[in-house]
Amino acid sequence: MSEVVYEETATMIAAGELQSFVPFGRDHCKNHPNAFNLQLRELQPASELWSSDCAAGLVGSLQEVSLQEKEKESWQLRKGSADALEQDVEFEEELYAAGNVVVWSQGSRTQGSNVYKAFTVDSPVEQALWCNFSVPQSKNDEEKVEHTVCIVQNGCVNIHSVTGKDFLSPLPIQVSKVWPTKFGLILERKITAADGQLSAPGESLPTVFSMLHPIDEVAPVVCKPTGSMEGSCVEYMSDTTMKIVFACCQPSIVVSYDTVQGTHSVWSLRKVTHEERSTLLRCPAEPFSGPLGFLATDFLMSHLRNFSRLDSPGGSKPARFNPGAAQSGAVSSPLHYSSLHNHQSRILMSSPGIHSRIHSPSISNMAALSRAHSPGMAAPSLSGMARFNTTLHSSSPRGHHGVLHSPNSTTNETLLLPELEPIIPDLCMEQLWSETTSAPATFNSLDREMSSQASKVFLTSDVCENRYLCFLVESHQQLRCVKFVESNDKSQFIFASVTCIAAKDAEPLQNIDAMLVLEACGSLVLYTGITRVSTVFVPGLLSSTFSLTNHRASLYMLEHVSTPTEAGSRRLQRLDEAAMPSPVSELRSAYMKHQEGSFLDDYTFQQATPYIHALRDPVCNRVTLELSNGTMLRISIPDIATSELVRKCLQAIRFILPKEAAMKVLVKWYTICNAPGGISAHAEWNLFVTCFLTLMGYNTERLTWTRNLQFEVPLSPVIAAKKARPCDAGSDEDWEYLLGSHYHHQMSSFSGFGPADSSGVKETATADTEGMSSSSSLSSASPTLDNSAPLFAHIPALFYVLHLLYQELLLNELHRERASSLVCLLQQLARDLQLEEYVDLYWRDYPSLIRGFTESCLIDQTLIGQMQHPSFLRAEPPCVFSWLSSCLRGEEAPPFPYLTGICHRIRLLVLSYALYISGDDNATSSNVAKYLVKLSAGQKSCASEQQNKRQSSINQVEFCSESLSEQLVVWLTSEGFTLKDLESVPFGVALPIRDAIYHCREQPCADWSEEVCLLIGRQDRTRQAHKMSLAKNKASLSSSLSLEPPVTTETDEEEDGMSDIVQEVTGLIWSQDLRVLEVRRLLQSSRPVRVSVVQLPEVSDHEYIEEKENKLLQLSQRTMGLPVGRGLFTLFSYQPVPTELLPIPKLNLTGRAPPRNTMVDLNSGNIDVPANMTSWPSFHNGVAAGLKIAPASQVDSAWIVYNKNKSQEMANEHAGFLMALGLNGHLTKLATLNIHDYLTKGHEMTSIGLLLGVAAARIGTMDMSTTRLLSIHIPALLPPTSTELDVPHNIQVASVIGIGLVYQGTGHRHIAEVLQSEIGRPPGPEMEYCTDRESYSLAAGLALGMVCLGQGSNLIGMSDLNVPEQMYQYMVGGHRRAQVGASRERHKSPSYQIKEGDTINVDVTCPGATLALAMIYLKTNNRSIADWLKPPDTWFLLDFIKPEFLLLRTLARCIIMWDDILPNTEWVKSNIPKIIRGTLDSSQDINMETRTQAQDYITAGACMALGLRFAGSANSDAFDCLYEFAKSFTKAMSLSGAAAAPGYYNLQTALSMILLSMSMVMSGTGDLKVLQLCRFLHYRTGGEMNYGFHMAHHMALGMLFLGGGRYNLSTSNSAIAALLCALYPHFPSHSTDNRYHLQALRHLAVLAAEPRLLVPVDVDSLKPCYALLEVTYKETRWYAETTVELMAPTMLPELHLLRRVRVKGPRYWELSIDLNKGAQHLKSVLSRNGVLYVKLRAGQLSYKDDPQGWKSLPTSAINQRNSGVRAFKLEAISTFTSEPALLSFAEFFCKASDGMKHREETVALFSTMLYECVTQECPEMLPTYIAIEQVVGALCRGELQHSFSLWQMRLVLDLWEGRVLRRPANCRDALLSSEFLPIMKNKVDVALDGWLKDNSSALRSYMRGETLSEDLCSPMLACFLVSRSLPYLRNTTQLQGCTSFGDLLSRSSKLGIQLRDLLRLAPVLLEAGPGIQTLLAH
Repeated sequence: MSEVVYEETATMIAAGELQSFVPFGRDHCKNHPNAFNLQLRELQPASELWSSDCAAGLVGSLQEVSLQEKEKESWQLRKGSADALEQDVEFEEELYAAGNVVVWSQGSRTQGSNVYKAFTVDSPVEQALWCNFSVPQSKNDEEKVEHTVCIVQNGCVNIHSVTGKDFLSPLPIQVSKVWPTKFGLILERKITAADGQLSAPGESLPTVFSMLHPIDEVAPVVCKPTGSMEGSCVEYMSDTTMKIVFACCQPSIVVSYDTVQGTHSVWSLRKVTHEERSTLLRCPAEPFSGPLGFLATDFLMSHLRNFSRLDSPGGSKPARFNPGAAQSGAVSSPLHYSSLHNHQSRILMSSPGIHSRIHSPSISNMAALSRAHSPGMAAPSLSGMARFNTTLHSSSPRGHHGVLHSPNSTTNETLLLPELEPIIPDLCMEQLWSETTSAPATFNSLDREMSSQASKVFLTSDVCENRYLCFLVESHQQLRCVKFVESNDKSQFIFASVTCIAAKDAEPLQNIDAMLVLEACGSLVLYTGITRVSTVFVPGLLSSTFSLTNHRASLYMLEHVSTPTEAGSRRLQRLDEAAMPSPVSELRSAYMKHQEGSFLDDYTFQQATPYIHALRDPVCNRVTLELSNGTMLRISIPDIATSELVRKCLQAIRFILPKEAAMKVLVKWYTICNAPGGISAHAEWNLFVTCFLTLMGYNTERLTWTRNLQFEVPLSPVIAAKKARPCDAGSDEDWEYLLGSHYHHQMSSFSGFGPADSSGVKETATADTEGMSSSSSLSSASPTLDNSAPLFAHIPALFYVLHLLYQELLLNELHRERASSLVCLLQQLARDLQLEEYVDLYWRDYPSLIRGFTESCLIDQTLIGQMQHPSFLRAEPPCVFSWLSSCLRGEEAPPFPYLTGICHRIRLLVLSYALYISGDDNATSSNVAKYLVKLSAGQKSCASEQQNKRQSSINQVEFCSESLSEQLVVWLTSEGFTLKDLESVPFGVALPIRDAIYHCREQPCADWSEEVCLLIGRQDRTRQAHKMSLAKNKASLSSSLSLEPPVTTETDEEEDGMSDIVQEVTGLIWSQDLRVLEVRRLLQSSRPVRVSVVQLPEVSDHEYIEEKENKLLQLSQRTMGLPVGRGLFTLFSYQPVPTELLPIPKLNLTGRAPPRNTMVDLNSGNIDVPANMTSWPSFHNGVAAGLKIAPASQVDSAWIVYNKNKSQEMANEHAGFLMALGLNGHLTKLATLNIHDYLTKGHEMTSIGLLLGVAAARIGTMDMSTTRLLSIHIPALLPPTSTELDVPHNIQVASVIGIGLVYQGTGHRHIAEVLQSEIGRPPGPEMEYCTDRESYSLAAGLALGMVCLGQGSNLIGMSDLNVPEQMYQYMVGGHRRAQVGASRERHKSPSYQIKEGDTINVDVTCPGATLALAMIYLKTNNRSIADWLKPPDTWFLLDFIKPEFLLLRTLARCIIMWDDILPNTEWVKSNIPKIIRGTLDSSQDINMETRTQAQDYITAGACMALGLRFAGSANSDAFDCLYEFAKSFTKAMSLSGAAAAPGYYNLQTALSMILLSMSMVMSGTGDLKVLQLCRFLHYRTGGEMNYGFHMAHHMALGMLFLGGGRYNLSTSNSAIAALLCALYPHFPSHSTDNRYHLQALRHLAVLAAEPRLLVPVDVDSLKPCYALLEVTYKETRWYAETTVELMAPTMLPELHLLRRVRVKGPRYWELSIDLNKGAQHLKSVLSRNGVLYVKLRAGQLSYKDDPQGWKSLPTSAINQRNSGVRAFKLEAISTFTSEPALLSFAEFFCKASDGMKHREETVALFSTMLYECVTQECPEMLPTYIAIEQVVGALCRGELQHSFSLWQMRLVLDLWEGRVLRRPANCRDALLSSEFLPIMKNKVDVALDGWLKDNSSALRSYMRGETLSEDLCSPMLACFLVSRSLPYLRNTTQLQGCTSFGDLLSRSSKLGIQLRDLLRLAPVLLEAGPGIQTLLAH
């Protein structure tokens, strides 16, 4: 046995995990082709090098590098960040640099290292480091952290981010060292020889610069030293004697060293404040004095003025120099008189943006300037120079050239310099602390020789959370530790005393709050803060280390060394006070130490054995030892505790003890338990108990149970061997060991019970009770406590905090075993402190465990006075379960004590009960003190608590109006409580929380966060919330769903541009037919059309070919009209791939003639084809392709330009593509430069598409850059004197509409005035503006209408413009008003082509003016304006108006009187004047054609108004009305016979408008009747059926299936304006016709589209499904509040009409979206493809699988429970639930198997439980049901060993009684309404009553306070006391001697015993005759 112990000791004294260490990068670089690049560069001639990038820097570096010298290598390690790897493995990262290569590798202890990234750069790496840059985000000041690697080369720094971004930042200065900080990089300038020659103070340049982001400029850092007279004295950091030796991110500090004074300073690094910045930039430059007067020439003045502007802080004011008088100047200016005194002028240095680095070390500045004529160094390269001061003279030691020696060379350059702004500093260093110089005078000379600069600086903290800043001064061999404190708000640091520790080297160990110090003698010592802990041994290095010092010293060392478990006596000897670590001894003088150190070095150099030479690379608790022979070892220092319980106890001890005492305890514990991994967590606990009791003054040898602890760790040879064997695979020995373990025996004895306690303490207690009692009888007297022990005085306080820790552990199922270990220690302390009630409480909790403990140690009464009895220690023990129980019963309870940071769960659960059970709304905010009392600790700050309070009060504001259950759930989530935490809460305690969750689950708020939804178990809401919180990345949504369009393989399918419609959704909306495929067939334009012409016998072949081509030309009119409709059909249905071009389907105008399928082509030359016939159709084709792109796609400027086709044929398509990108909002991303490129090409279509697109993308924004862009193309918006630009007419039209869009709804006066005059713009001057004037006038009218959209009479400041009167005049004609202002100049010379006179040409101005009036007064119901638009009521006046204008007037009048529009034929007909409707008088001479035309057009106008009014509503009345008119017009057309009949064109126009109106009403619904009509018109190609009509019909078809059924039209003002532009009722007669209306405007209909399709998606299968919606409309003047049921996927009505949308049961979980709170949530759902996640309820099937609901769980079975269980077949469980846990439970537990006891009963019971959980929708209750059943079973069998589970049972029953029994009968509470609980309660009562009957004597003797015998002290007694909630009754005679029941009742009421429990106790308590007993029995 002993040798085994020795073996274990030998391996475990040492620092753990000894590994030899070689940086991974070194091996990797051997195989890395790194030097190849440099060799290539060497071969290039110098001239090429100059021209190449990084030229000067490279030449400099090539001259410096001698290729023979060995590459110097460097590396650093850090703890791996979780972002980099996905798993939670602890790993280390290494950054290795050598030569030109940097290798970033990762590796953990278990896995080998691997390369994460490797970088090769052009010149040798000077430094490589990690740095985090913070990138500010646009919204609410958030900052995103960018993790990067920075590689510093000579002259530049390469920065590579983890996300793949690479930056190359040129450095304008020579850098000596770079430091990473919280804000970015800090660069330290290399101090050159030139700096040394500067004598005047403050002369030199700034020495420290900052770079906050790779693309930011390098800015100087300013500093704010202490001791300055005023606080705001800020200056540039320009002290060349100051070197930075350390920078840290958290906290943000910098440590510097002053090389002259030899002291260190600490600075805090922060952003410069606004005041400091302005102070710095306001300082004037220093004036110049006497000796320089003669230099003040003009040249010098200008030169200096440049500098004072650029370099001095006073950048805004030019400096004034007074050469005569000497004046004092600002000290902080970097420009001082001495600069000229020293013959040094300044030039500006090359800026970070310029690559010419002329200040490389090998080329002097002067030489660079004088070489300005040499190739490659031309003068212009200086023009962009930056703004740092630098010297003009040569920095080489060859001699100093003053300014006057070479005036020419400087003059030329200096005069080139522009006046630039100064660089604004970003960071400020504020001095916090400075070292005091305290070196004795005698050693001054020595000090000067040895610099006392710190070679290492680090932060460390001790175990009591004191923080230290340590710097190692290697020359003095000492470590100086400065203690500092951070203020609560982390803004200030207070530095305290300095402590020096003799050290050769040191490194911090972050996660064990310690540092490792290498002493001069070579031994490693562990310190925590400045307290010495112990020496650390490294195996193999022992002998050599100790051979250095004399023999006695080594013996002394050995005594103090920490060793793991040996014999108990040895351990206790170390526990003596004398062995405590003493404070650090006084240091010997530095001089002596230096001498000794060198002697040691010399001595050890001769030693053969290697010794530790240095330490490096600490990560967590691992550190590298550098040995003298060059090898490296990596060791780990053990943690303070591996056992969670010990860790928690130490935390509690540290919390309550004063710092000094806490430090002693923790250090002593660490030295004892220095055996990590060598002992199990349990053995560690035993060790802790022994140590802890000894420190309190116990003699653990005298206490039996602690003496037995020593032998519990089975140190068998098997285990020891296993420790040595690193293999993880199991073996037979493992199994045998397990079978022999105590744990196994214990488990097999308690097999019927659930979670058994595997605590070893109990094993000893139960097994060796006899041995214990006999041994205790041997000891004659009780042992006493040693009052000199360090913790003796603190015993009561320590006992109390450990008791609270015990209560905390009881609230976590996972920590229960630890609680049972802790209870042994607690009962001992409670006994000795004579706290009987505590002992009783522990006995009740663990009766079988505590039964064996009877010993107590006497504490002398005189000594008790020495103990500090804290005020919070009360005689009555705080018991969390009884507190919760009394809360459930509605009784008052005192506030429960808790420890901040330790009793987290107590706090959570107590406040949860207070909120939910007691119903106190403010329990979590203002009333916390009513329920919790916080123990104030000696040293802990309460910042975290305040944080919690503040956080919860914020949440309180949010949920003050909600129910208690909702409040509770939201509050728990805000505290970070998750479902995983809930599972570890004991089942009784957790039940109220589960209850609250269950209630919230029914109807969760739509706007709850993802965390809340996760907690309540609504995966549908969780997923929805998760998608909502995605950072605007809607693209990821469709990929995670399967709402992706199917990939089609046939090439022809892909070409038609419509393959992206999501068929899963359209298949659900239109499941009965194939209408979507039919629409695709009708709208495809990429395949040849069928040209079937029968060749008659008399027709020659040539004529036949011509006939076929003519037929094809007719069909081509239709093909060319298709793309506009296709754009609407495929709207926003495609997510482009950024690396691929957007596919644009071909516009195929060829045909195939049957039967031989011969090709028919229009280009054969047989017939005349109009020129440019396909240019506009190609444009529309491009728009249609571009409109497919969804607004959420990732589109950037580069991708847009990437789509530009080189061939000229595709230019029109690309123009359309640009317009489409504007309509879906992506054109805002196009760079201004690219816009300029497009416009300079002069391609008309491109300009039209681009201008309209840019305007549509910035609709209503009044964006200035867009306004400028458009104004260039509108002569009226240019100044009259500007150059006349020849802008094509169509571009002018597009620009005017663009201006209208950009200023939509703004009522901008100037724009409105210009547009108003443009409507009536006369022709001219000269030959200009003579053609297509109608479209320009219309565009001006539409634009004016948009600018003043819906403003009506509210047009502020426009009354003098008389807009309505002017519009009326343009409409009806009259005298033209004189032009005013700028336009008058332009129209001086008349038109040479058109003579119009001075009257208004109504034919040109009427349409624009009518629509302008309609849009200005849109929806205003202004009757006076509307009456202007009435059609005339005499035949004479009717003859004067074009029928088309009647249509426009009717439309305008109706949409002004918006609310009067009614969806019936009577209303439509009421718009026709009576004279037309009335009977015809034959005597009048009436033109019938006039009458029919007027009637048709007025009808069409009214129908169009009806369509706009009910757009997107699918209103059946409106549709029926319009359908009637469409049928009558179709009939009239068929009756008119020949297509050439005069009325045919008018009928066709009217029919087209009615068809468009119908499709507006039914948009997105895909109505069959409209589709049939569209298809009917699609096939009519002859006669008058021209291009424009085809366009109209196919637009109607596209609108009917808008966005593939996902989009709908809005009726907002802007949508109506867009529809009026797009559906203007004059369609082009041929494909190049833009006379009346610009064709491009047809696509503006897209601006009226909005997503309104709601698609339910099953959250489990992620497939779209059907779900029943209940939609409630708000009340309006036409109808009351109405609720309708819709089967989703469905189109929702416009959201402003709705009050609520609800997913209705019974199949899916209900979900309500209340639009009264705001429609934002629903809008965001709809914009993300309308996906609404729904979850099937248990036992329900989807509507697709079970349309009638017959297959779901039978309703009858739910009502009649028993029949339901019988009808419930386990095989069918999968149809009821998709929970994998429930399915597995059914499979494994609900089927009978062999060897199962009581097979039938068990299976039936489990099946019933499962049925209950499934039908009641609470699967999470299954474990609770099983736990209750197990508790009751164990109780009935008498197998319960502790009362914990009975406490849970009691809490369940308390809740059940409090909730269910006191509620009205009809109120069902599903979680607790089952019959299961009453049965279980009854079983418990029966079992306990049965026990009481047989054991009443035990209860009596307990109540009399007698010592119970072994057999009476059974666990059942404890269970009985807990279950009956009897208080601690021992030693109370209150209930003794009662003679009557009334007497008993009155006495017991004071004790809080419940009546029903009292009834059961009465027979025992009343010492009365049988009469009373029989009375009570009844």
